[in-house]
Amino acid sequence: MHELKQRILAAASDDLDAIEKELADNLKPHLDLVREVAGHILFSGGKRLRPLLMVLSARMCDYDGTYDKTFSTALEYLHTATLLHDDLVDEATLRRGKAVAHSKWGNPIAVLVGDYLLARALSISAGTGSLRVIQILADLTENMSQGEVHQLMRKGDIDLTEEEYLQVIRSKTAVLFEAACRVSAVIADASLEKEKALADFGFNLGIAFQIADDLLDYTLQTADFGKEVGADLREGKLTLPVIHALAQAPPDDRRRMVQIIQDPSFSEGDFKILIAQLEKHGGLSYAEKTAQAYIDRAKISLSVFDSSRAKDTMLDIADYALARRV
Repeated sequence: MHELKQRILAAASDDLDAIEKELADNLKPHLDLVREVAGHILFSGGKRLRPLLMVLSARMCDYDGTYDKTFSTALEYLHTATLLHDDLVDEATLRRGKAVAHSKWGNPIAVLVGDYLLARALSISAGTGSLRVIQILADLTENMSQGEVHQLMRKGDIDLTEEEYLQVIRSKTAVLFEAACRVSAVIADASLEKEKALADFGFNLGIAFQIADDLLDYTLQTADFGKEVGADLREGKLTLPVIHALAQAPPDDRRRMVQIIQDPSFSEGDFKILIAQLEKHGGLSYAEKTAQAYIDRAKISLSVFDSSRAKDTMLDIADYALARRV
């Protein structure tokens, strides 16, 4: 995984530096407090995968304009806005290894700065002069909001199905990756075939990325994860490893798992028991295999493009989406 990450960073270092500069230059708040709160998450070590995917996708479509890196910041502002709001809704304590914004500045400021970032994202999309681009971002925001509501409605529900879980992560995560890749084809005036290929790549990668992210809750320590391990479970979020294990477990094991899941103050020992049950009943391995299947679909979708350095980096990013959990 380390070698793969280093290869991606080496290939994309110039793009990542340019994206970082655009993120700082295009924030443009009138109030220093807004910049401080936004920067608390925005500049706290995010991977920049979504803006990087957008820039690489534009390059694969032979985009020759100058707005790709500027526009890529819209996606990161939008994503950061959702994180500010999500942390508040979830009553989270850590984000990327730091105290969440609302614990430092209060709920009203966190909400309003999130609103500002959403508006900033739309302003930047308007700079393309394309109604289609604006519509893609508007649709994306609608889907992500509804995905969060859907997840909140089923919070703590041990009867959540795999299909419903997948529907939530399609709306919350996959559509953001899909938009990052699709919009590049739009601003590059690429063919519909290439637009669909990039959209399919982003969508499938997004699902794999979220499943892999959910696996991290059961495989990493807090210091490596950036948020409290077991946080998803304490917040009532049932993810694929748990859903599958519950479906496969015999009654006695299932009852023990449910007892732990429904206790938000479960101990470290209880959590280790749950992880053992997830391993015993194939929850972890099933989630990993499912993520790998989506990664394979994502990579196949790029077959319409000729070989290039940008394509190679996109394929490496797809592999990294799952490899980063080990």
